[in-house]
Amino acid sequence: MMRIVVLAGGLSDERNVSLSSGTMVAEALRGRGHEVALVDLYLGLEDHQGAMEECFNLPIPTGWKKVSRQPPDLEGLKAARKWKSESLFGEGVLELCRMADIVFLALHGACGEDGRIQATLETLGIPFTGTGFLAAAMAMDKDLTKKLVVPTGVKTPSWEKVSYTAADIPAIARRTPLPVVVKPLASGSSIGVSIANTKAELVQALEECIPLGGDVVLEQYIEGREIQVGYLVDRALPSIEIVPKSGFYDYANKYQPGAAEEITPAPIPESWERRLAEDTRKVFRAVGMAVYARADFIVTEDGTPWFLEINTLPGMTPTSLVPQEAAAAGISYGELCEIIIRESLRLRGSRI
Repeated sequence: MMRIVVLAGGLSDERNVSLSSGTMVAEALRGRGHEVALVDLYLGLEDHQGAMEECFNLPIPTGWKKVSRQPPDLEGLKAARKWKSESLFGEGVLELCRMADIVFLALHGACGEDGRIQATLETLGIPFTGTGFLAAAMAMDKDLTKKLVVPTGVKTPSWEKVSYTAADIPAIARRTPLPVVVKPLASGSSIGVSIANTKAELVQALEECIPLGGDVVLEQYIEGREIQVGYLVDRALPSIEIVPKSGFYDYANKYQPGAAEEITPAPIPESWERRLAEDTRKVFRAVGMAVYARADFIVTEDGTPWFLEINTLPGMTPTSLVPQEAAAAGISYGELCEIIIRESLRLRGSRI
């Protein structure tokens, strides 16, 4: 039995997804006999009145399971926090993490996947799950990830990184070939992602990304089947094909049950499966990842996989893909969580 802190939530556009992931992970680990504290990274223990060690046996808040269709109101969250600090770590969070044998990172987005949380924990000597801080920071940057992947021979759509203001949008729209995929440089869960087929759609997409930082990747649109591949420790999991019932695999389609058909193993030839597995391995190693990740591809009619991006902390929600792929490989949800913990402790050293 271990004492585990599951960190979720945080100050990220993917906060709601993270809370759902964290709840599922905490329930699974508690069910396997561990002492588990599920904590909101940003709000911390500001409402907890008892001894800190009691957090490891408090009931798991099941209300966090359902993911809202809309991204969270982060400004409202900042205003509501009782502890008026600029820290991403809420009151008591780091102290609680020091009491744990390991911290399970159920975080998503800029507050969790960009390496800052990992760097803090590593500096303090606190074991945590998943990829280290440097690879996490590189993988969060879609432009840098592609630059690392191209020398491996893995195909990726052509792209351009653009930093802009509202005044630059007309010129960008005039020079950009269509159709094009507009992606915020450092965001996940398809937040802010648009497929622009016309100049007007491109202008609108660029305008919508300004509040997300004004840094985007304009990526060549590749028509094909959307297939994603999880990677666990040293092997690719069975692939999964995503077939949205409408539109593309955006934020709503990712986290609303029934919004997309998810088929695993993907109904593809064995030769495609082998190539996807090999390309995922190359990307995983090129970026310097560890423990687990999920790579996203578009596969064209001739079976060519086009790499889009790789996720260092894949979702662990009820509709998430890596747990489905693991199940197809005969690994239960609880076993998946245990494997992630065991490999992370092997990588970083154990306190137990």
